[in-house]
Amino acid sequence: MSRIGKKPITIPSDVKVSLTGHNLVVTGPKGKLIENFHPNITIKHEADEIIVTRSDDQKGNKALHGLTRALIQNMIIGVSAGYSKILDIVGVGYKAELKGKNLLITIGYSHPIYFLPPDDITLVVNTPTQISISGIDKQLVGAIAAKIRSIRKPEPYKGKGIKYSTETIRRKAGKTAGK
Repeated sequence: MSRIGKKPITIPSDVKVSLTGHNLVVTGPKGKLIENFHPNITIKHEADEIIVTRSDDQKGNKALHGLTRALIQNMIIGVSAGYSKILDIVGVGYKAELKGKNLLITIGYSHPIYFLPPDDITLVVNTPTQISISGIDKQLVGAIAAKIRSIRKPEPYKGKGIKYSTETIRRKAGKTAGK
């Protein structure tokens, strides 16, 4: 049996969970998330915990078992605490600023780049070289952070570009002098 899938999920007191068939609605102080799950996975809501089980031991169902449990756990954490990622901008003259809801990034191209985030995502520019991305959907927060990072990925020689705050860039040696 799946080691992750068999663990029960405890529901905090400020989170409400409603289950209709294979649709799960999780509501908390930060918002509401809705997800539709595979019919081979059974979700039981008992008092203050959720238990996820599978119908049989087929390989696909085993994979779905742990995945479903992890997705439900992420939904509960998202509506109660939320998720955030921090991006650092490294390079001379590289900066970011908010223009209304749009993010204006000046990152060494001939033109400035405007990034319009979805409604569920909150962007905050802590300093001109640090962007904080937060929201209740873990997948969406990660996808937006990756999209902003892809505007200019960090390069290995000087480390210039947009990187995650926890990321370490493996540096390469530059050119060596001629013999």
